[in-house]
Amino acid sequence: MFVFPVEITSLLQFIQKGYNPLLAATALISGAMLLWPLVRRRTGGPWVDTARAIQLINREDALVLDVRDAPEYAAGHILGARNLPLARIDEVAGEIAKRKEKPLIVYDESGELVAKAAAALKRQGFTQVANLTGGLGAWRQAGLPVEK
Repeated sequence: MFVFPVEITSLLQFIQKGYNPLLAATALISGAMLLWPLVRRRTGGPWVDTARAIQLINREDALVLDVRDAPEYAAGHILGARNLPLARIDEVAGEIAKRKEKPLIVYDESGELVAKAAAALKRQGFTQVANLTGGLGAWRQAGLPVEK
């Protein structure tokens, strides 16, 4: 028979005896919610903040890639960024395809889609793909240049 450590045994007894199951459920759900950002960050490669992104652009000639749709890109994007919508991420061509060994910074509006885009780019052989934490929203909040 497997023996649980004292803390887990006490927790199991607490839950089994029915002492406030709502409180136990709330504790489990909030614990999972606290862990979710950590799990999410580990997917799709490294994440960089705006300061690190600027360093990569200025010092290592990083290419900035906007994975939003064309109308969103046209409404405003990071200065010098290229547009490659997530729906067409497997169609990388031209100058972007020639930069597989150079840093590539991927962003969207808030950072929700970039993990998928980064994973697809890595499958295509890009070795230095980084996601912009917070996306274009964080870029604007930092007061950095945006062009239309």
